[in-house]
Amino acid sequence: VEMVESGGESVQAGGSLRLSCETNSYGIRHYSFGWFRQRPGWGREGVAAINSDGQRAYAIFAMDRFTVSKDNDERTFHLQMTNLKPEDTGDYFCAAGLLKGTSLREPDYLYWGRGTRVTVSS
Repeated sequence: VEMVESGGESVQAGGSLRLSCETNSYGIRHYSFGWFRQRPGWGREGVAAINSDGQRAYAIFAMDRFTVSKDNDERTFHLQMTNLKPEDTGDYFCAAGLLKGTSLREPDYLYWGRGTRVTVSS
């Protein structure tokens, strides 16, 4: 299963970005999807997740600013980010895993993309 992120770029603080993750497998519609990020000097952390039933989970810092969604074909999913802050700067990764619920834990995910870079300047 291949997963490819897109949409990362440089923006000013307060701006918005929409990240996308495209997968190449129709079977993956039964999976849960997650977004993770790695900020400079920090380990990778969970951002948001959505499962096959459409249930969502968010890290505290992402609540009220980020929205995770998926397309009807369930092969592409997105992370809409608003009111971006400089501390949101980092590499953002999408992941897929076979789990019934939602998870922001890396070990729960099997397939990973290579990341897309988001830079937020003040």
